[in-house]
Amino acid sequence: MAQVNGRARPEADGSTLAQLLERDGFDAPRVACELNGVIVPRDAYAATVLRAGDVLEVVRFVGGG
Repeated sequence: MAQVNGRARPEADGSTLAQLLERDGFDAPRVACELNGVIVPRDAYAATVLRAGDVLEVVRFVGGG
């Protein structure tokens, strides 16, 4: 079972990173994704398949002043 932002997500197994981001309502151009300690390039989201045991952190960019 994959872990996403600290939570077990069994439905994530077998999904691509792009599918998971869309399903969870993330705006892909405004997030950074770290999979198992490695930053995933945005152009690889559609080809990156999540597997049991993966640890994914999704960080949203937030503007401020």
